[in-house]
Amino acid sequence: MRLATVKRKTKETDIAATLDIDGTGDYQIDTPFPFLTHMLSAFSKHGFFDLKLKATGDTEIDDHHTMEDIGIVLGEVLAKAWGDKKGIRRFGMASVPLDESLSQVTVDLSGRPYLVYNVKMPRKKIKDFDCDMLEHFFRSLVDQSKINLHVHLQYGKDPHHILESIFKAFGRALDQATQIDPRQRGVASTKGKL
Repeated sequence: MRLATVKRKTKETDIAATLDIDGTGDYQIDTPFPFLTHMLSAFSKHGFFDLKLKATGDTEIDDHHTMEDIGIVLGEVLAKAWGDKKGIRRFGMASVPLDESLSQVTVDLSGRPYLVYNVKMPRKKIKDFDCDMLEHFFRSLVDQSKINLHVHLQYGKDPHHILESIFKAFGRALDQATQIDPRQRGVASTKGKL
């Protein structure tokens, strides 16, 4: 089973996550940010990842610490769950529309963290949620999971639709990349290591 649990407790946050890569898309997610909870639910559902995540933090000061640490924990639990990456496809790509929005996400489980986040939002807020924090969330996730992640908004007008299409595409692309390919011997690299 490709199942992992990660807990992170600091003076600023308390976060725990359990992830089953080979799940069915079941989720139990509780964060201080209802919009992020909705996005992580979409990621889980469309990536077929079973995800339990509970997060609290010092949001009375700022959202930054908690958003960053959720990204860190999700990155750590992903890397722990896929383990040595033997037999995985390594690459994944998905384009997902949501009404007027279209996003493309491409991922490489390369062992080399890099983020390209090409998303221009028409406005910065969805209710009280700061949409700019999501780039930092993805950067934290990328740094911990050591993946190469390219997020491209092709077009869109509604911030909710834009971000939901991104999270759904991220789930689909990561599902594709983590699938076991029976033809793959060892890891998908001429170096013999990822």
